[in-house]
Amino acid sequence: MSISTVQKVDQEPVDIGVEKKKRAMVAESLSGFLASTYTLYMKTLNYHWNVTGKEFSSLHALFEDQYEDLHKAGDSIAERIRALGHFTPGTFRQFVELSEISEDKSLPESSDQMISNLLSDNESCSKHAREVLEVAEKAEDDVTVDMMVARMAVHDEAAWMLRATLD
Repeated sequence: MSISTVQKVDQEPVDIGVEKKKRAMVAESLSGFLASTYTLYMKTLNYHWNVTGKEFSSLHALFEDQYEDLHKAGDSIAERIRALGHFTPGTFRQFVELSEISEDKSLPESSDQMISNLLSDNESCSKHAREVLEVAEKAEDDVTVDMMVARMAVHDEAAWMLRATLD
């Protein structure tokens, strides 16, 4: 993935204390994380709409809480990329290319499979956030570091909640 294929650089001057090349590295890394976040958002929303079974009410509510958080997170991540002076990816094609989260080929047959999929995907997002954090640390971009610490906490908690429903 190269920065030119991910997003264009905004022509407005940016002087926020993070060097131009470092901002580009962080924006590129964040673009992949945005794609993963948005893909997980869509998957969680799909499960919210289509979950069935004895646990319907509790899972419907859990999935709703999680997709609402992912929606807000996606907006914050995109706005951080813009603050760094870059345009964000925003098409399904770009998200599929950049995401570490895979789309389902079909709707899972059981709520347990939905939970397992979301558990795995939240763990992947937590690890992905750690990778972005390392890039941001090297760039001395404390704002993105803080954002990634917060996202790791959210994904770790989401994974824990999903894991607990499988016991």
